[in-house]
Amino acid sequence: SLTINAHVMAQQCQAIVIYTGWERHALVGSDIRLSCSFFSWRWTSEEVTFSWTYRPDGSRDSISIFHYTGGEAYLDNKGPFKDRLEFVGNPGRRDGSILIKNLDFNDNGTFTCDAKNPPDIVGRPSSVRLLVFEKVPIQAGVITGAIIGVVLGLLVLVVVIYYLMRFLVARRVFSLNVRSVSGPAALCRWAFRQGLELRPEPIPGTDTCVAKLA
Repeated sequence: SLTINAHVMAQQCQAIVIYTGWERHALVGSDIRLSCSFFSWRWTSEEVTFSWTYRPDGSRDSISIFHYTGGEAYLDNKGPFKDRLEFVGNPGRRDGSILIKNLDFNDNGTFTCDAKNPPDIVGRPSSVRLLVFEKVPIQAGVITGAIIGVVLGLLVLVVVIYYLMRFLVARRVFSLNVRSVSGPAALCRWAFRQGLELRPEPIPGTDTCVAKLA
C-alpha cells in the first residue's frame, strides 16, 4: 500500500524547471528587467507562485524581495528595493519577471527566482547575477565591436565570392561557346543573340570580325 501511494504521488508531482538569465549588465540610474520562467508538465495552476530573493555581493545572506501567490504580488516595502521594484510578469504565461528601477552600485549581487506550479513543486531555483557599471565596460564594448566586425567581414566576403563565381561561370560559358561556333561571323551573331557586351574588332581586308569581351 505504501509503495502504491508513493507511486501515485510521483505521478501527481513532477519536477519543475526554472529559467533565468546567467549574468546581466546595466548602467547606474537605468532600469533592468530580470526574467524568470519555468517549464512544467502541468497546465498553469491558479496556485502558481513566484519568489525572488537577493544576495548582495560580499554577503552570505539572502533577503526576500518579492513573492507572488494567490493572484497577488507582494513587493519589497522596506528593503533595498523599496519603491524601486515592479512586477512585470504574466503568471498565466509562466512569467515571473521583475523590474528593478534606478539602479545603483549597491544593487550588485545575485537574484534568485523560485517557482511552483502545484502539484509540480519540486525544482531547483535559478539565479542571475547583476553587475551595475557607471559606463559600459571597455571589455564588453570591445567584444561587441569585434563581433559586429566579424559579421560585417563575413557578409562582404560572401558578396565578393558570389560575384566572383558569377564572373567565372560567365567567362567559362563564353569560352565554351566561342569554341563551338564555326567562324568569326557566326561568333558575332551568337554574341548578339546572347546579349553579351562585346567589342568587335574587324579583320583588315575582310567583312568578318573577332569578338572579345568588352
